[in-house]
Amino acid sequence: MNQMLITLGTPLQSSAFKVLLLGSGELGKEVVISLQRLGVEVHAADRYDNAPAMQVAHHSYTLNMADPKELKKLIEQVQPHLIVPEIEAIATEVLVEIEDAKTAVVIPSAKAVNLTMNREGIRRLAAEELGLPTSAYRFANSLESFRAACDDIGYPNFVKPVMSSSGKGQSRVKSFDEVDAAWEYAQTGGRVNQGTVIVESQIDFDFEITLLTVRAKNPETGEIETHFCDPIGHRQDAGDYVESWQPQPMSTAALDEAKRIANKVTVALGGCGIFGVELFVKGDQVWFSEVSPRPHDTGLVTLASQYQSEFELHARAILGLPVNTQRHSVAASAVIYAGIDDTNLSFSGVNLAMQNPNVDLRLFGKPEGFKRRRMGVATARAETTDIARELATEATSKVIVNQNK
Repeated sequence: MNQMLITLGTPLQSSAFKVLLLGSGELGKEVVISLQRLGVEVHAADRYDNAPAMQVAHHSYTLNMADPKELKKLIEQVQPHLIVPEIEAIATEVLVEIEDAKTAVVIPSAKAVNLTMNREGIRRLAAEELGLPTSAYRFANSLESFRAACDDIGYPNFVKPVMSSSGKGQSRVKSFDEVDAAWEYAQTGGRVNQGTVIVESQIDFDFEITLLTVRAKNPETGEIETHFCDPIGHRQDAGDYVESWQPQPMSTAALDEAKRIANKVTVALGGCGIFGVELFVKGDQVWFSEVSPRPHDTGLVTLASQYQSEFELHARAILGLPVNTQRHSVAASAVIYAGIDDTNLSFSGVNLAMQNPNVDLRLFGKPEGFKRRRMGVATARAETTDIARELATEATSKVIVNQNK
């Protein structure tokens, strides 16, 4: 059988293979590093200057990526081979146009980016088209319809803007008295204020997992195959990831069902790359929650646990290269928050946090901190996930964030 040859050029030369990253946060930064190691020329864009991924890319651009004219102008200027969205707030109609014209490949596909940029699109695909098990849900686009949706779903319930990330605008509503405040918070917390929210019933689950699912080409046949990383357990606070660990113990039946759900939704979305599939688990039962068509924040633990981190897996898969999802260690990660609203921050105690040889840190280099903004992460390897979690959390407690006038 004749194998297809993958050819990569030299950065900043006419032979360069160019990738345009839309969104340049800490996850994108690790993707850029992985691409750089393979000789890819990387262009990073975001809405603010000096974003983490911009600091390691060949070229960077600051623009409003939700503005179709600005985004189209940038794509025409860069002329990338691949366009890799890292955030939701993007003018997806431009990506559809680019994909239709075959001027660049959108990762994993324009359809996937368009559907997952808001919770309504992906929930209707999963529950109504694919028939996957989910929590009961309603959508509302006015205070009146929101009140009715909450009463219909019952209490407690969860409210999320259809477009948001990192827990922004999300709340748990315990009674009708909290409904109006939840609506107001959802309107101000979304990435793009579309006025629409999803109200979800509360599922009685044992734990949540992220099942990192990789769609990559078989090096011999060229056919796209699905690969799974070991399940990642995680703890959230107000909808935002605080710590994660791998592997999350679960029954064989539950893991098989999780893989079935993840495979079905990622095949429907199409394309190559890594997907972060979020699932609720109780015993052998599994419910679909959300999916991100890109590396997942809880997957930062794979920097310590896997032969190829989720970022390396994403880089390899989108370039058509072979992938290896095997894990070599039990590991955990814990978030370092700024704790203050300020710029020009510094971090003390880094040496103390890294005294244990099985502990590592990533400081993201964000130019501005907010009380609940992730500024870094600690990872730890150990014999058990409980010990790894303790080590990672202990490491974060030793890092002190300083204001510098």
